[in-house]
Amino acid sequence: MATYGPDLKLTAKTPRGATAIGRLVDAVDGLSPDRERFADASGFEAKAGQTLTIPSEDGALEVLVGVGGEADGSNSIDDYRNAGAAFARSVSRQSTVALVLGDDADPEQVTAVTEGAGLASYRYTAQKGSGTSPQPGTNRITIVAKGRGVAGAFEVGQQLVASVALTRDLVNEPGGSLVPTAFVRKARAALRGSARLKAAAWDEARIAKEKLGGLQFVNQGSTHPPRLLTITYTPAKKARGAKKIALVGKGITFDSGGLSLKTGTGMMTMKIDMAGGAAVVGAMTMLEALDCANTVTAYIPLTDNMPSGDAGRPGDVFTARNGKTVEVLNTDAEGRLVLADALSLAAEKKPDAIVDIATLTGAVTAALGPKYSGLMGNDDELVTAIQDAAEASGEKVWHLPLPTGYRKDLDSDVADLRNIGKTPYGGALTAGIFLSEFVGEVPWAHLDLGLAALADSDDGVVNKGATGSGARTLARFATAF
Repeated sequence: MATYGPDLKLTAKTPRGATAIGRLVDAVDGLSPDRERFADASGFEAKAGQTLTIPSEDGALEVLVGVGGEADGSNSIDDYRNAGAAFARSVSRQSTVALVLGDDADPEQVTAVTEGAGLASYRYTAQKGSGTSPQPGTNRITIVAKGRGVAGAFEVGQQLVASVALTRDLVNEPGGSLVPTAFVRKARAALRGSARLKAAAWDEARIAKEKLGGLQFVNQGSTHPPRLLTITYTPAKKARGAKKIALVGKGITFDSGGLSLKTGTGMMTMKIDMAGGAAVVGAMTMLEALDCANTVTAYIPLTDNMPSGDAGRPGDVFTARNGKTVEVLNTDAEGRLVLADALSLAAEKKPDAIVDIATLTGAVTAALGPKYSGLMGNDDELVTAIQDAAEASGEKVWHLPLPTGYRKDLDSDVADLRNIGKTPYGGALTAGIFLSEFVGEVPWAHLDLGLAALADSDDGVVNKGATGSGARTLARFATAF
């Protein structure tokens, strides 16, 4: 993988030679008189995510990092995550920096500031030329903290950063090089060394044998063979009440729209159309660090969606894994076709829950904007568990309905259902309803990332480019459910 990022270290004492030292503050009135006057003059109010840099006599910069909460003085864990991110951004031109949490540090806060600092420092550099001058940046971020559980909490934060960086790397890579076989190879490399994670990949012959008609249909126009990647996490010990969970991620490595060709502008960012699959890979690599006691199986159908002389045509009909026939009226609504097969496979194993994640529709972004993912499902308890996991991760989801009255919009004259609705309205909802046809009675939820998979500027823990959204939510859900 090809990320830029500093080393993350944990120590009990502030390291010598640090060029900037950050300290968390939740109020200005607790500072020394000189610092309080400087803060007032600078407009620093210790709000969460605010920073104030104060030159010091010994040459090292002092950085005050706000974690001030609500009016009642409460803080969310996301305040600490954003504080870590704000600190990292404020000292990004310093080589060696430290953020002090002090004695008796709260382990959850240690994880959060490590997450924030590491994620905000991410840069994708794989496509930069060898002659490109490296940007000045931080080489090491040291978290200074002592207390029970701090070391383990720091290690969890480190793994979360590494897993989201993996997710972002996959999404940032161009579709011309991240073809399905390359995706599988990179995913296997990320799992290497883990005793708890095992991967397997079906080739085109096995895909045909297993009757994955949706994946075959979308792949018709491609010169690159498809793959169905599965990853299984087995916990170290069987725990009473442990559950079986399936995660399904859309893996369209590039989406031209097929014969229903996108515009040039609409195609520019379509290397991100496998962000759901990447989020699932990232989530799976977090489970061991989170001490997940559930068995988790991932299903990632992989192909690009290209036009060619033998590409699937509007009006064609295929048979999905579960035997349902689908009339394809728009080949640019292809993600749901490959997910149909993967969801059918997952449902056959009768897990306790299935969650799929995909950059499925532009309609969800039209409804919620580019920072929220749409959440739909057939089980209220499952939906609530995902909302809780998203809140704990600092990722934004919004619960949308699956109105039964909209099902008739998917009625086809020639097949069991059509792949798009009959009106231009409610596209995210009809896409969710389409997916619900392939899960049977299993509790199921669907996360539509839309453009939450891509950021056009740095913001908090997110950097311009791939966000890695969904990976931390899925991992926390799979651990807590």
